[in-house]
Amino acid sequence: MSRAFVNEDQAAAQADQPVERRISEQPNHVTAAGLAQLQQRVSELNRLRSELQAQGERADNQRLADTERDLRYFSARLQSAHVMPRAIATDKVQIGSWVSFIDENNQSHQVQLVGEDQADAAHGLINWGSPLGRALLGAAPGDEVLWRRPAGDQLIEIVAITPEV
Repeated sequence: MSRAFVNEDQAAAQADQPVERRISEQPNHVTAAGLAQLQQRVSELNRLRSELQAQGERADNQRLADTERDLRYFSARLQSAHVMPRAIATDKVQIGSWVSFIDENNQSHQVQLVGEDQADAAHGLINWGSPLGRALLGAAPGDEVLWRRPAGDQLIEIVAITPEV
């Protein structure tokens, strides 16, 4: 039936089922901070869902459907989280390590390898399973590693590894 023939009150009560968030197939290795972020996100989503459900018929059903979808995703991510030991080594890059490196253009960069849900490239937080993360993982200061990028491979040199704070 065409939406033109749907009663407006019924249309307002209906919500499009949001597309489920895809859960990565890579292991869900997280830092302690990443675990805390997942826990906080699940808590916030539970609170929001309760608030929306308390509104009854006045609730924004689309927002409720989106919140429930996100809650399913983040609850699954929290359940599958494997907290990695705190990265304290300075001789080998681990999940949680801060890594300083120089690229082919002699530009310096500093990134931290973190779990997928904690990643935020604008703040230097790089998913350990990303091309850069995989290139850095296990490397030592002085190593040159190949960063396989969609824009073209780049050779980078590890300058220093700083333990997780």
